Amino acid sequence: METLLCYPFLTTRVFTVSRFLVLFVAFIACSAQADVRVLTSIKPLQQIAAAVQEGVGSPEVLLPPGASPHHYALRPSDVRRVGDADLLYWIGPDMESFLPRVLGSRSKATVAVQSLPGMKLRHFGEDSHSHEEADHDEHDHDHRPGSLDAHLWLSSVNARVIAGKMAADLAQADPANSARYQHNLKVFSDRMDALDERIKARVAGIAGKPYFVFHEAFDYFEAEYGLKHTGVFSVASEVQPGAQHVAAMRKRLQEVGKTCVFSEPPLRPRLAETLTAGLPVRLAELDALGGTDPVDGKGYERLLEKLGADLAGCLEQL
Repeated sequence: METLLCYPFLTTRVFTVSRFLVLFVAFIACSAQADVRVLTSIKPLQQIAAAVQEGVGSPEVLLPPGASPHHYALRPSDVRRVGDADLLYWIGPDMESFLPRVLGSRSKATVAVQSLPGMKLRHFGEDSHSHEEADHDEHDHDHRPGSLDAHLWLSSVNARVIAGKMAADLAQADPANSARYQHNLKVFSDRMDALDERIKARVAGIAGKPYFVFHEAFDYFEAEYGLKHTGVFSVASEVQPGAQHVAAMRKRLQEVGKTCVFSEPPLRPRLAETLTAGLPVRLAELDALGGTDPVDGKGYERLLEKLGADLAGCLEQL
């Protein structure tokens, strides 16, 4: 006959060992999901990264809402975040001119997406024949003719290239989730195909209709969907144009007739009301950064779709 002995101290010890094993297994499981810190300079890149990381991690963004990537001043906390990120993605020196001075001290992976193989890049002045500026300055003052148009994220073709690079980098940094990153990349690419068709259908009726912008940021989007702004109301940063310049711009609007003039949030230039007062002109906004949109796997998709909807929403009413 077998005698079973029960000793309280053994019971406690067995419980402690079992608990330790549970915690150890949990630790191993958590370690398999590497905590890769992804930092992007601007929100559109963050949205692309969110699509690739969906279900695994959440990317961070450097610029706060409403900040301009052309004229941002880094804070000490920003410099620390740049140094701490495992993977950092930015457009390049043609956009974030404030970043190169702090990137030199980084030892971790840093990617200027404008330099990626396969990117379809544009330069200001490629379609200069279609610009009809009031002062014969064919571009806003932040963009010199011949310089790189760095608003490259507004091309879904380029977004696919960027997403592919992010997926490859993340798979290398976090091999345990490699299959998930590749799956997310495939889903993102498929959604871009469907998005292209929806936007083409949405803007089909506005091709050729005249409109003006205050910031020459939308050429990539326009080129993909058969659109073209009539002109750019070029205004130097923080400098109000003189009366003669304003009169020339108003004359251009009078010549065109019914049209839309698009500014970018969060602020509408004070000049907009002065230019359009008494004219058959509609004022509207185009948001190239998607500043108020939540960050998730479909955020980039919503950014482009909203641009098409906002353009069509104004121009269809002319």
